[in-house]
Amino acid sequence: MFLWFGSSKMDNHSIYPDWRLTLYHAPLTVVIPIIEEHVQTKKRSIIRDSNEEHIFIKELTKSLRSINMSDIGDIAYLDSIVNKFTSSLKSIWTKNSKVINITVHSKSW
Repeated sequence: MFLWFGSSKMDNHSIYPDWRLTLYHAPLTVVIPIIEEHVQTKKRSIIRDSNEEHIFIKELTKSLRSINMSDIGDIAYLDSIVNKFTSSLKSIWTKNSKVINITVHSKSW
């Protein structure tokens, strides 16, 4: 068995030399910690080439055109423009997308 030197996560192992039968190898058990992970099962999506996608693009384009970017003189103003764009994008996305369930049969793209 090979372990990464100094790894405290993988050094919880036991060797049982008394459990040997006719082999020269001793049985070994290793306790591997498994971290609980949340797997997202829902997401928002817009179907490609749908009416919602066309409306989303149209509204986003309109929103971008309405943002005044003619005189970006300092970082604070640039930050303001980026925040307006982010807020607008989120609002338009939420309005035009729908929540879908992710299943084992869902496409990975």
